[in-house]
Amino acid sequence: QVQLVESGGGLVQPGGSLRLSCVASGNIYNIAAKGWYRQAPGKERELVARITAEGATYYAASVKGRFTISRDNAKNTVYLQMNSLNPEDTAVYYCNTISSSRRWTWGQGTQVTVSS
Repeated sequence: QVQLVESGGGLVQPGGSLRLSCVASGNIYNIAAKGWYRQAPGKERELVARITAEGATYYAASVKGRFTISRDNAKNTVYLQMNSLNPEDTAVYYCNTISSSRRWTWGQGTQVTVSS
């Protein structure tokens, strides 16, 4: 079983930046992909970015060119660098892992608010 703990959310002005971190612990040896999702009030949870065990990345069209997903395997941590933030990026951001057996795990979420 994998446990995920996110950090790095907060309040930022439009045009600003934040970096989210997600530390994984437990049975981390069969993780096939790590990703970030977000859910805004009244909306469905959506995939923001994902990185596979092989290092391939995927970004939602709305964040491509502004957000970067990366990882530090030595620290069991995945990051989401978010630049040029706008109010539409306001949401609770969730870290996610998918195991090789297709088991999904979620973090508790971290709030990101973009407002002047």
